[in-house]
Amino acid sequence: MTHALHMLDPDPSPAWAPFAGIRPLSELRVGAALVRERWEAFVGAETTAIFALPHLAGFREPGVPAVAAVRPVEGPAVVGASAFAPRGLAPAFPAGDVRLAHAGRTVGWVVGPGSTWTRPTDAGPALEVAGLALRGVFDLVPALERLLAADLATRLADSDPIPRGSTLIGDPAWLALHETAVEPGVVFDTAAGPIVLESGVAVKSGTRLQGPLWVGANTQLLGGPIRASAIGPHCKVRGEVSSCVFLGYANKAHDGFVGHSVIGRWVNLGAGTVTSDLKNTYGPVRLEVDGNALETGLQFLGSLIGDHAKTAIGTLLGTGTVIGAGANVFDAVRPPKYVPPFAWGGSGQERMRREGFLKVAERVLPRRDVPVDEAARASLSRLYDWATR
Repeated sequence: MTHALHMLDPDPSPAWAPFAGIRPLSELRVGAALVRERWEAFVGAETTAIFALPHLAGFREPGVPAVAAVRPVEGPAVVGASAFAPRGLAPAFPAGDVRLAHAGRTVGWVVGPGSTWTRPTDAGPALEVAGLALRGVFDLVPALERLLAADLATRLADSDPIPRGSTLIGDPAWLALHETAVEPGVVFDTAAGPIVLESGVAVKSGTRLQGPLWVGANTQLLGGPIRASAIGPHCKVRGEVSSCVFLGYANKAHDGFVGHSVIGRWVNLGAGTVTSDLKNTYGPVRLEVDGNALETGLQFLGSLIGDHAKTAIGTLLGTGTVIGAGANVFDAVRPPKYVPPFAWGGSGQERMRREGFLKVAERVLPRRDVPVDEAARASLSRLYDWATR
């Protein structure tokens, strides 16, 4: 029996900053795959719809299914929580309704034929499933250590030959190059895990890649040590990068250490932007989000940077900094630990105007061959209005 798949985002909360209300949370990257992609592999079906906040209806991004407000779902279907990344394949589903549970937490609902799902519930029989429950955006960082190597082990087939002039340290079977352009002088180190470069990736001389590492299509690696990260498509990355998640279409084209961080789409990190990912006390990192303190329990955590945010040259980001979507950070070398969405400067109360944000987007997106038409402007305007309400 085939089940239609629907994704359900959690309610917005400080733990999901800086992406709550800016993008469907099913489109966050957990290891080498998006949350939605993990559910699709688990269920064996493509996503029919993503249930998110109403203003995200019409959200535009390549490959993203329709986004809509929550509505009833007719069976047979599965409604999967965007705050859970399943592993493996789904067990045989019973004929009737059942909750999917992980460690006592409801993470999805199976809707039987003839039944209708109307809202999340913790009632009813449960079927235990394997995976990773996410407490918030910050959990995407430790997820790299738990999931990335295993993700890459399934993507090693049909590799191009190792390029002449490059150096390989470790097992050559753990290196997969898929129609890439690699200059002489690149070092591949698979001693700690696999390395997979997808179609169109270009790697400049002087780059040292250390697994586990996944690099999405058409990304450019411009030099420096890059390790233990998942870098989405159409990025430009240079300098030391360690244990980071790049959602895609981001620029870090200059030197500067970025570690244990989550970088949203269309982010631009100015030259010399540096993140701290370890406190001087070596203690757990606490986040501060719009007056709310969040204990992550993580010893290593850098910055969480929302879509369309930008930093000036020489910006120093303290441990556990959260930068809201669309923020333009330039008026302090070390900005506050929390920068609101669409902040202008970063340390004060001034906000970027909607038309100013749209003009920047109209300049930036076409540089990656992404047009900004009236529908895109309307979608971006809704994001701005929601985040600055």
